[in-house]
Amino acid sequence: MRTGRSVVAFLAAFGALAGAALVGAAPAGAVPGTTRLAPGVTYQQFDITAARGVTHAHVVVVDLRNTHARVNLLYPGAVAAREPVSELADSAGAVAGVNGDFFNITETQHPGVAATGSTDGPAVASGVALKGAVPDGQRFGPALPPGTNTRNVLGVGVDRVARLDSLTLKGTVGTPQGRMPLGGFNQYALPVNSIGAFTTRWGSVSRVRATCGTDTNRAAACSTDTYEVTIRHARVVSVSTTPGSGAIAAGTTVLVGREAGAQQLRKLSVGERAQVLHRLVASRSGVPYRFALGGYPVLRGGRPLAGLDNTTSAVRTAVGIANHGHRLLLFATDGAVAYRSGLTIAEVAAAMRKLGSADAFSLDGGGSTTLVARAPGASAVTVRNHPSGGAERPVPNGVGIFSTR
Repeated sequence: MRTGRSVVAFLAAFGALAGAALVGAAPAGAVPGTTRLAPGVTYQQFDITAARGVTHAHVVVVDLRNTHARVNLLYPGAVAAREPVSELADSAGAVAGVNGDFFNITETQHPGVAATGSTDGPAVASGVALKGAVPDGQRFGPALPPGTNTRNVLGVGVDRVARLDSLTLKGTVGTPQGRMPLGGFNQYALPVNSIGAFTTRWGSVSRVRATCGTDTNRAAACSTDTYEVTIRHARVVSVSTTPGSGAIAAGTTVLVGREAGAQQLRKLSVGERAQVLHRLVASRSGVPYRFALGGYPVLRGGRPLAGLDNTTSAVRTAVGIANHGHRLLLFATDGAVAYRSGLTIAEVAAAMRKLGSADAFSLDGGGSTTLVARAPGASAVTVRNHPSGGAERPVPNGVGIFSTR
């Protein structure tokens, strides 16, 4: 799947990378071996010699100051759905992209409950909030570095500047009896004792998974105290003792409650007025996000986060932020047998820093790692790395790069 392999001299100004030497990297754009995909968008591949051997890496660099370059979320039209990155990119018209957030990939601990395919963290597409973050103890993926959580995001604001931030759900259900706090929004897992809202963007997957596990134990049993209320055009139209499934119509919100949240919902009657309000609030930036997705930071202000794993090598996906948020670097490694030595998360942070990133964000790796790019003049993207297992894994979202020319 990969086109010709280019290995060029690494710029001497970047020096030797401690623990992970980059061979043939092109962090600054137009150098031999770099392919121009579109205005402000380039692609490069190179070797990294890490602690456990050589791995092959791929980088797409995006100049956000170029008015023809855009960044947006790739997703299959529903939060609880999955497609290969190449299909997501082609259907959206992207010139490049990588896979995104960690997700609810399996449910072996809950017999009879299907995995939703939904991501751990928040997501924003075209300026619209799609979902909130699950509790930390419910997430899928490797252990989070100290001081990070499922609310962490990589985003690009309407000002075209990339940032690391956190997005927290703020929401209420307004009823004649008063306001009920909202604890979840299109999430595969709700906090214990909370109420979650599901909209048409959730998809048709069962909502039962949202009531399984606890805030600290993903494998804990599903709640036996649940309740569901369907609201259409600000009025309760139906109620149920168990979460349901099926597509949710536009203009309709389904509320799912567990424990104390279920008890609150039981106070609502069919025909009663109810209004659901929700938004994602940024902790660092006052600029609205056009695009955002979850994962976890590994580099902030040019410094690796404390406590990054330096023992487990794996296939990796990451995104770097350089030039004060004006440059984005999509990074993915090969999963083919010849390059399966992989990188530790500490080595990912070091590599992204050496490529010029001040901040970097880890995304889902392993079998999910996929980087695609469309050659100039081509009608479709091609997979540039070698995904583990020899084929793309369907994923719920990704980072898409678009060009207006």
